[in-house]
Amino acid sequence: MPPNTMGELFVTRIRNLLMPCLLAAWIAPAAADYSAHPRAQALLEVLAREDRFSPEELASVRTALAQAERLPKLVEAEQKAAERTETWTTYAAKRVDAPRIANGADFLDENRLWFSRAETEYGVPPAVIAGILGLETNFGRFTGSARVLDALATQGFEHPTRSPFFFSELREFFVFCRDTKRDPVEALGSYAGAMGWAQFMPSNYRRLAVDFDSDGKRDLWTAADAIGSIARYLVEYDRSRGWRRGEPLAVPAVLDKPLPPDVAINTSRTTHTAAQLAALGLRPTVELPPGTQVGVVELQLDEGREYWLGLNNFYSVMSYNPRVYYAMTVSLLAQEMARLDADRNNISSTIPPGE
Repeated sequence: MPPNTMGELFVTRIRNLLMPCLLAAWIAPAAADYSAHPRAQALLEVLAREDRFSPEELASVRTALAQAERLPKLVEAEQKAAERTETWTTYAAKRVDAPRIANGADFLDENRLWFSRAETEYGVPPAVIAGILGLETNFGRFTGSARVLDALATQGFEHPTRSPFFFSELREFFVFCRDTKRDPVEALGSYAGAMGWAQFMPSNYRRLAVDFDSDGKRDLWTAADAIGSIARYLVEYDRSRGWRRGEPLAVPAVLDKPLPPDVAINTSRTTHTAAQLAALGLRPTVELPPGTQVGVVELQLDEGREYWLGLNNFYSVMSYNPRVYYAMTVSLLAQEMARLDADRNNISSTIPPGE
C-alpha cells in the first residue's frame, strides 16, 4: 500500500473516531461550574448585602451556579438577532403575515375582557399589546427553551460587550426565584433570559409585572397577567416616553429632498417637530399638528428606502425592544390585527388613525 494511502487511511480513522465527540461538543451545552468563576463571589456578596440573602439562600445560589451550563451559541444568537441582519423587506414579510394576523385577531377575541381592562387602565390599545405578544412569543405559543440560568450565566460572565447588563439580570433572576419560590434550574426562557408570554427580563418582571387576574400571583405564563403587564410596561418603564393615550405610533412620510447629514435617523426618541422635518424635506402623508414631536424612521428595503415619522408611542414600543424594525412591525401588525378584528366583529378599531 503506497505511503500516501496509508496516511489517508490513518487520517480517516482518526476523523471517524473524533467526529462524534466534536459534534457532541458543538451541539451539547458544556458544564461550566460558574460557582468557581472569579466574579461569582461578587454576585454572592451583592445578593447578601443588597438583597438580604440568608446563608442558606446563598448556598442555593452556589449550587445553581455549579449546575449552570455554558451556552456560547446564546451569545452568538444575541449578536445575530434578525433586527441586526435583515432588510426591512425580509423582516416584515416574515412577521406581518396572514397566519400571524389571523392568530392575533383570534387572540384579541378570546381575551377581549383583559384587553379592554388594560386599555381602560393604561390607555394602550388591545392590538398594540397583541402585536408585542405576537412578535415575542406568537401569542404564548413559544416562550423559549433555554434555561434562564444558563442564558444569564453564560452572558453575564462571558458576553464580550454586554456582560454588566446580563450580570445584573442574573442577580435579579436569583432574587426573582427566591421571592416566587421558583427553582432557578428549571425556569425556561429566551436566549437572552427573558421569561413568559411577555418575555420580561428578570428586573422588569420584578418591577412591572402585574397580577391582572387577581389570583395572587404575577404569572407571565398566563394571558391575563401578560396583557396587563405589557400595558403597564409601556406606560411606566420610561415615563419620558411613556405611552400616550389616543395617539398614533407612526405615520408614513415622503422624502422630497435629501436630509442634511446632521439630521439624526433611527434614534430611540423624538428629535424634531413635524414642521421642522417638513422644512428639511421629510413631510408626513397625513396631517399632523406642526408642533408634534417626531423622529425620523428610515427602513432599508431590498431596493431603496422607506420613511416614516415616529411619534412618542413608537418610541414607547422601542423601550420594549430598542430596534426600529421591531417597533415598526408592532405598529403594522397591530393595524392589521385591529382591522381584521373589527371586520369580523363589526366594531370600530381602537388603533388611532395615522399608522
